[in-house]
Amino acid sequence: MLRGVKQKTWFAKKGEVERKWWIVDVKGKILGRAATRIATLLMGKHKPTWTPHVDTGDFVVVVNADKVTVSKDAKKLKKRYYYHSGYAGGLKEKTLKEMMEKYPEKLMWLAVKRMLPKNRLGRKMIKKLKIYRGEEHPHAAQKPVEYKWED
Repeated sequence: MLRGVKQKTWFAKKGEVERKWWIVDVKGKILGRAATRIATLLMGKHKPTWTPHVDTGDFVVVVNADKVTVSKDAKKLKKRYYYHSGYAGGLKEKTLKEMMEKYPEKLMWLAVKRMLPKNRLGRKMIKKLKIYRGEEHPHAAQKPVEYKWED
């Protein structure tokens, strides 16, 4: 071991983070695989400056959320999403097929949210996600960069 040589680990600070805007087109993509890519962009794990305790992620605009698919058609009827009204006996459920037809934005949001950290940092990260059904989005002023899929 060399004496006198010190290596310091660099950590990103809150004000040093540079954020980009990404536009992700999920048309024809599988829901879970698209959600993992989006979660990676939101966390900032694609950057060499990633730091676990600092939000180093970018903003993500998802378009064509209504055209996302799942790997197996049987999953559309078997998978269920549960929520509660807050009243006694108020447990409700929807199948994946119902969610894809009525609430594709919420479906994508839930898939990504469940892949983020379950703490205040994860709650901050999910706020940088913008999801839209069709091609149009109001974020042209931010000049989002098209995300290239490496399939």
